[in-house]
Amino acid sequence: MARARKVPLKEASAKMQPSRISKKKAATKPKHARKGRRPGKGSSTTKPASSTLTPATNSSAPDFIVRGTNDKALFTLTCYRGEGMCLLAMNWKQDTPPDNFVGFAIEYMEPGDTQFYALPNRIAFPGGNGLLNPNTLSSRLSPFQKFRWIHFPSNASIPGSFTYRVTSAFMNDEGVISYGDFQEAGIELEAETYPGELNICFTRGFISSQAFVDKFGTNGGVGTLLPKNANAGITFKSTDPKEETALTWMGFEARSAILNTLDAAIADPTAQVRIAAYDFNDPEIVSRLEQLEGRLKIIIDDSGSHKPVTASETKAAAMLTNSAGADNVQRQHMGDLQHNKTIVVNGDKAKIAIGGSANLSWRGLYVQNNNAVVLQGANAVQIFSDAFDSLWASPDNPPGFNNTASADWNDLGFTNVKAKVTFSPHSTSNAKLQEIADDISSTESSLFYSLAFLYETKGAIRDAITKVTGGGDIFVYGLSDKTVGGLNVQLPNGNPPIAFPSALLQDVPPPFSQEATGGSGTRLHHKFIVIDFNKPTARVYTGSYNFSAAADTKNAENLFVINDQRVATSYMVEAVSMFDHYAFRDSEAKANDDQPLELQKPPANGSGDKPWWDRYWTDPQEKRDRELFGQ
Repeated sequence: MARARKVPLKEASAKMQPSRISKKKAATKPKHARKGRRPGKGSSTTKPASSTLTPATNSSAPDFIVRGTNDKALFTLTCYRGEGMCLLAMNWKQDTPPDNFVGFAIEYMEPGDTQFYALPNRIAFPGGNGLLNPNTLSSRLSPFQKFRWIHFPSNASIPGSFTYRVTSAFMNDEGVISYGDFQEAGIELEAETYPGELNICFTRGFISSQAFVDKFGTNGGVGTLLPKNANAGITFKSTDPKEETALTWMGFEARSAILNTLDAAIADPTAQVRIAAYDFNDPEIVSRLEQLEGRLKIIIDDSGSHKPVTASETKAAAMLTNSAGADNVQRQHMGDLQHNKTIVVNGDKAKIAIGGSANLSWRGLYVQNNNAVVLQGANAVQIFSDAFDSLWASPDNPPGFNNTASADWNDLGFTNVKAKVTFSPHSTSNAKLQEIADDISSTESSLFYSLAFLYETKGAIRDAITKVTGGGDIFVYGLSDKTVGGLNVQLPNGNPPIAFPSALLQDVPPPFSQEATGGSGTRLHHKFIVIDFNKPTARVYTGSYNFSAAADTKNAENLFVINDQRVATSYMVEAVSMFDHYAFRDSEAKANDDQPLELQKPPANGSGDKPWWDRYWTDPQEKRDRELFGQ
């Protein structure tokens, strides 16, 4: 038998949802939160009105953890809700499984349907001649030899609960598979996180994936779908007949929310729009902004590569000057970078504010892992409008901005979720970096992070992460766009080395195909930290803010802190999906042979071989992973 290798936790389903153009709900109108008010508690009880942001129909926040309840099943099932995805975690109830246990069959049923469909597994048992059997894609025949799996349903935007059925599978000496009792649970996936208040949206970010290869090809597909460089982006027109399908798939919920927000602004003649942009070369967005004419005010970064006349940012500024007027377009870079990616729509019908890490660019929406935090209501819009006005009034002038109320924590005043936002640059008296580092140091259970430039960012945050990673029983999974010194080794406590983007490019092990690279530049662009997702004290830091001294005191940035377990779970699932995806590719790149990846049959009697599941009880990382998610 070929050597057993670690298999990827989610290859078969890697973000396979063709997310649909969205339709959904709108603005509550709480009063602007005042300092001293209890965080996260707005005074308004206004029911959200109708808007067009996502296809979700939920009027209350969806369950974020659901468990199977079958006492007869030999294992437990815990479902964690992500945004358009679900993490399924299994754990054995009594002692260890028998040697003939060969994994889990996973099936799901869409909302309103009556039929279950088995998830496919790219990894199969070897055929009788020692070759891989390509016809056993169903996990009923090729069960997942993992204690957790992340599923991205093709139609995740369907309102209602997806029902998951997980069954233990066993194999006898003749290779015949039998099944134990199953666990079953239902969970909503692309429902709004907090309808009418706050919705977390992600881009897909997996050009380097088997799912992208299956749907759109490798680099040939990317070459017809995306511009060759940033400066070509503003006028780029795809020649690919699958363009809209591909962009919808790649942009996922974040693209839909951003485009539909701008469409809502166009449709509301009373709406004023304020945008602060960094990378800015998406013609779909620019063309919508042109339609707003004088209702638009925009700040576009002019640092570094964004400044020359050949830059897409300069070309976009000229186009919008023509449509909106010169008085409504500003170029600046604050103390170093105008790094915000914010949108504010303030009208009678639409009151929406968006922050996060997703640039309004080809790469930001279609190549990188990014997030958009979508807010609704008068309070959030006022806070973001005030920050824009302060930024506009102080071009390239940190002292002019850092003494404004926008540089403090501002309570977003929501009824159902505790969330605050602050905007950089800060002064030494209201800087946030050490405050966040201290919070990281107080982690009690788990730490997940995706920090794009941690590899080049020294200081309080990196020191705190390094300390937490190396000490005690804290569970840590981390990602950066490149390897990080001091965090790139397996630790005795089981915490794995940091993961970073890579693709299957050469000597690809069967049954996998060579993947697209996504071109040069940053692929993992998230900036978020999740602390203690599995506790009531869970919190998330996220935004455009790179958790560096420059982000804190020089750049124009947005930074959220959201004290909420539902939101923390969404970001945790996103972090785990990326960690699994890139850790697998990194391990394959370092492998010394190209033997097929295959499932492991039960060990022969008296052979002394270990079953596939042995490492989940003996390997510190795998054991901690099973126990944390399977709790």
